[in-house]
Amino acid sequence: MNQQVVPVAIAILHQDDKFLMQLRDNIPGILYPGYWGLFGGHIEAGETPHEAVKREILEEITYNLPPTFSEFGIYADEKVVRHVFHAPLSVQLDQLVLQEGWDMGLLTPEDVHRGNCYSAIANEIRPLGPVHQRILSDFMAKQL
Repeated sequence: MNQQVVPVAIAILHQDDKFLMQLRDNIPGILYPGYWGLFGGHIEAGETPHEAVKREILEEITYNLPPTFSEFGIYADEKVVRHVFHAPLSVQLDQLVLQEGWDMGLLTPEDVHRGNCYSAIANEIRPLGPVHQRILSDFMAKQL
């Protein structure tokens, strides 16, 4: 039986050389439960990746992406095709409202390279999703 590949749109939101990430809910059945990942989600029927990432970011953290956000690349595997966008985060963290996920935070390049980051809400160090770590590593390498 052939499993359908899921298209998603996610965003690298950056501020002062840090990256906004979501600590995913720690529940079984979701991809990377309890891991740090980029914000975004499923592309709905009839929606472009560009439209989907705008909708998802607004739904998940009540943030309107700036008109100048752009595509970074596409990361595909056997389960998911990730359309990755990037944009500056132009508001402070306390101006965002986390609507989905366990926690959120601005991770440093050191956190990304190390592959984990402390969450005050989880009260422990949690890992980054491997594909999200690779995407951010690629992004940092291309920004030099």
